[in-house]
Amino acid sequence: MSATALPDTKSQTRRRVPEQVIRLGIVIILILAIGILGCTVTNRFGTTRNILNIYEQSTDLALVSLGQTLAVLTGGIDLSVGSMISLLSVLTSGLINSNGDLVIPVCAGVILLGLVIGIINGLGIVVLRVHPLIVTLGMGAILQGAALLYTLAPVGGVPDGFDYLAYGRLFDISVGATICVAIYLLASLLLRRTTTGRYIYAIGDDRPAAVLLGLPVRRTIVLVYALSGFFAAVTAIYLVARFGTGQPYAGANYTLASVTPVVVGGTMLSGGRGGVIGTLLGAYLIALLNNFLNFLHVSSEVQLVVQGLIIMLAVSVYRERRRLA
Repeated sequence: MSATALPDTKSQTRRRVPEQVIRLGIVIILILAIGILGCTVTNRFGTTRNILNIYEQSTDLALVSLGQTLAVLTGGIDLSVGSMISLLSVLTSGLINSNGDLVIPVCAGVILLGLVIGIINGLGIVVLRVHPLIVTLGMGAILQGAALLYTLAPVGGVPDGFDYLAYGRLFDISVGATICVAIYLLASLLLRRTTTGRYIYAIGDDRPAAVLLGLPVRRTIVLVYALSGFFAAVTAIYLVARFGTGQPYAGANYTLASVTPVVVGGTMLSGGRGGVIGTLLGAYLIALLNNFLNFLHVSSEVQLVVQGLIIMLAVSVYRERRRLA
């Protein structure tokens, strides 16, 4: 169906703008509140160096959460991203194995594999008509098992210069984190200004109506999960650049973690409402909070508990706002 046949979707998007602005405002207020609280606890928290470190440390979470946002906007979810990161990270470092000549072909192959896995997820959803939670949960189990069959310990290595993806700086600002921001801006533009973006919102808002309108529902859902796989692959490569090797449990925490910025950023788990800019701010909020908790010497296990509580709180708050809207 042509783009001109979607006037209702466009008008719905315009009506949702004030609500989205409110949600973005809430995230910004929380960022400022944690920043102020952190500065009162230690004077090192508000230093330029620490702020730039937080900016850099948010990159991996922001990358994987971008793909997750697209899945959630269609009313789905991708629970395979954590296991996908684990498998693709060990494949990246294991196949490169410190050989500089293999960097480009291996990274290209890993990204292609991420796309293929995402396409399989999407086809499982639209062809088998199985809920995304079940399809991606099953895929996650398969991928984690494959990672453990490949290796039970950190494997391989990367050549000199590969870590520039994670630690490269220009004017003391992280290059990787800045590229991530540019990707988010492009994704936001594509969501708001293209027909495919409007399809994504329409499907998440009311899938049966989208089918009746003749929108390419199946194709769009497959595309969304392919992109989720793509960003999981990019995250895996980034983590290998950051740590210098691949680990079979590298993505263990990212399944939950990738949902946190999406929900905190105001994207509804029911689909059709939200956007990627909120997710980026949500990733900054989580990175800031984790950094603050590190200054308080809070363990990583407790930080996971905090993230779970944040998800529960955000879902309840935004659900109540939608009911009252």
